[in-house]
Amino acid sequence: MVYLSIEQHHIRLLYLKKSLLGQFETQYYEKNHQVDLLKDGSVVSADLLASAVKEALATAVPNGLKEKELTIILPQEAFSYFRTEVPSDMANSAVVSFVLEKAQSKHGIFIDESLYDFVVHEEDKEKQILFYALKRESFQNYQDALSLLNLEITAIVPDTLSYFKLFEKTLRKDKKEIILYTSYGVDRLFGYLYDSFGLLVPQKLFYVEDKTVVIEDVLKKIGQQYEAEGKKINRLILSGDQSETVRQDMFTKHIGIWTNPLKRIIPQFYQEYAKLLVTESNAAFPFLNLDVCFGAFIFSLENKTFSLLKKKGTFTARKVSRSAGSRKKLPIKEIGLFVASFALSFALFVGISNMKIPFPKLASFSLKPSPTATPSPVPTSEPTATPTPSIDRKTLRVKILNGSGTKGRASDVKDVLKEKNYLEILTANADSFDYETTEIQTKKSKPEVASVIVADLKDNVASPKLTTLPEKDPSDIIIIIGKDFK
Repeated sequence: MVYLSIEQHHIRLLYLKKSLLGQFETQYYEKNHQVDLLKDGSVVSADLLASAVKEALATAVPNGLKEKELTIILPQEAFSYFRTEVPSDMANSAVVSFVLEKAQSKHGIFIDESLYDFVVHEEDKEKQILFYALKRESFQNYQDALSLLNLEITAIVPDTLSYFKLFEKTLRKDKKEIILYTSYGVDRLFGYLYDSFGLLVPQKLFYVEDKTVVIEDVLKKIGQQYEAEGKKINRLILSGDQSETVRQDMFTKHIGIWTNPLKRIIPQFYQEYAKLLVTESNAAFPFLNLDVCFGAFIFSLENKTFSLLKKKGTFTARKVSRSAGSRKKLPIKEIGLFVASFALSFALFVGISNMKIPFPKLASFSLKPSPTATPSPVPTSEPTATPTPSIDRKTLRVKILNGSGTKGRASDVKDVLKEKNYLEILTANADSFDYETTEIQTKKSKPEVASVIVADLKDNVASPKLTTLPEKDPSDIIIIIGKDFK
């Protein structure tokens, strides 16, 4: 398998060769070119692109590439895109015609001139369609460039679907979020905006090619802008090789958006895929550099029905509407066989009914009614137990502040919570070390969270002080450790 990501200046390549143990021998390549390979998602020069890909293959696979089929990952700007909600009572057979009509009438996408497909995200009886279309002419330019290397494109994945796959498993089913996926590299910074259903804004939210830019300032401004519009960004997924230099707690505090580093998401949610990739000398695979390729790999395994390269006629079986002048031919052969079989069955039935065949008399049975059971009275003395609220501790965002004056106390509490399946935990010092009583802050809108965290810490603190956390705070729980914490 070859996953090739092509951007304006950037080439990333992931080569996977399946081993006898079911894993993949992994080789990869990444380079930032000084010239434009793409412009607005289209090929600038077939020869130039072919040369860049040839260099990538020669470096990553020096022994030569045996298979000539590859998956290309293209930037979102290469596609026409829209999303639409599908009525909940619409039959699945009518969805295709509904979506195609929307594409042509509302979004001006010429279906006959495009390669297209869509993904469906459904949650709480709400169904959203994410539609992608690539002009045939644009695709042909990519194929012309790669055919110079005897390569054939067998799959196309938009980069926004690849990135979404890298945090999709972290989404909470009971909560709709706005998520900013940010790639922070040495020479560039960019981000896409999503919600729980998928891509929200059909282009990069920002793109900066400046080594001197302060990432915190850029993201803080974006967050404030969207919050002013009533669209608060709930979470930031931070990727890119420079994300290693970011301290999560200070970063979250500075920009005002809860930050999830991708390097922590992969081991927790995508370990089964990460284990499939075996590199030379068992070196760690650079997920932060090749995030889009890794995401495309996951997408290709989990979304096998998505394909922009469907052969002609693939959609006809899914379409419901037909043109006014089209008529379906009657299946003469099938109708003849049906009539003949019906006539034969009728003749056999008549013949059997005219034959005098003695049948044994059936014994008569006397059915006695079964006694009706008298229901036992339901006891009313014992009260009905109230069910404990179901809380997924893995999704709660916890901040632990050391106010006890004892060094390392926040790390100790973090270990306690990890044993109880909390994952998203930040630690720092409180504003002072004079806290006698441990304080637990939770949001008024989530009273069940307070009862859960108090129960989980009952062996360590008997009577914590419970206070209210502002709704706008990116944390779900803040624990200020006091001297009473055991």
